[in-house]
Amino acid sequence: MTVESTAAARKPRRASKRASAAKKPQSSEPQLVQLLTPEGERVQHPEYDIDLTADELRALYRDMVLTRRFDAEATALQRQGELGLWASLLGQEAAQIGSGRALRDDDYVFPTYREHGVAWCRGVDPTNLLGMFRGVNHGGWDPTTNNFHLYTIVIGSQTLHATGYAMGVAKDGADSAVIAYFGDGASSQGDVAESFTFSAVYNAPVVFFCQNNQWAISEPTEKQTRVPLYQRAQGYGFPGVRVDGNDVLACLAVTRSALERARRGEGPTLVEAFTYRMGAHTTSDDPSKYRHDDERAAWEAKDPILRLRTYLEAQGHADEAFFSSLDEESDTLAKRVREAVRAMPDPEDMAMFEHVYADGHTLVDEERAQFAAYQASFAEEGK
Repeated sequence: MTVESTAAARKPRRASKRASAAKKPQSSEPQLVQLLTPEGERVQHPEYDIDLTADELRALYRDMVLTRRFDAEATALQRQGELGLWASLLGQEAAQIGSGRALRDDDYVFPTYREHGVAWCRGVDPTNLLGMFRGVNHGGWDPTTNNFHLYTIVIGSQTLHATGYAMGVAKDGADSAVIAYFGDGASSQGDVAESFTFSAVYNAPVVFFCQNNQWAISEPTEKQTRVPLYQRAQGYGFPGVRVDGNDVLACLAVTRSALERARRGEGPTLVEAFTYRMGAHTTSDDPSKYRHDDERAAWEAKDPILRLRTYLEAQGHADEAFFSSLDEESDTLAKRVREAVRAMPDPEDMAMFEHVYADGHTLVDEERAQFAAYQASFAEEGK
């Protein structure tokens, strides 16, 4: 048989394979762990499942509602000029509250700058989160008090901090675990890849919790990776799992399992919480320039708070009195946040030049003098 005839004989089979592949049904939804459907129906999972009391379910609902109200108030404060910037978590409440409530007190958290719900779970006062965004401090809380590190603005670097801390935990012989939060955009950073390598090689007790909210500012996930993010863990030698990030029960169950695995000395786990950023990346962003309204509408139907409320009502676990009381508590929280922010004192003008170098620096001294002269010029003009 000639080369040409062999090639011709193979053509139909290739075409057949292509036709077969074309006919193969493709799922539009990712395979993920889910315990509560968008319609509020409870489902089981063979590997991850939890049995919560009515009180525990109501507590999760309260956490999400209050976190969303605080977030909305912070966004409004920024629009009113009280904050310089704000990164909203709208739509990601289940991922944060579910994972946050899976933690033990002795676990340590390394957040990004959007983990307001996790901060709530760790007992950080919401008003303390706002000082940095108002420009009056560099953090606002003591990380050792709640085992909750300061917000990290540099994208992805906190995963390295978490890995190093977890390696230290292992050397100390403690049975606590560490969790690092980051977004889908940060997964493209070299720091994240390095943290995966070190945590795997040293079997560090760390959980990498990626909130895949579909958009790294204006860049969609498909422009960042050719495979689902959780599958990246396979290349580093540790497990990855994708969970419905709008299902607070599933996020709680999966994170709790990953943390327990870390405490047993079985090393890191990558959790990809498949969720959606309902609002802008930050208050300086305009998402209407890069995504369509129908996309947001589709995800609004998967709202994490609505689905849990539907389940609570269907099971008779919460009545109208509960929801009304929670509304009042939300209003009280919002008022406290407004008053606290507006009462924050402005920092001293020259404070930015302090503690830049331990022993001082001639260039900083020059800049301080120039800024002082600039400030004084306004006073002279006002005479």
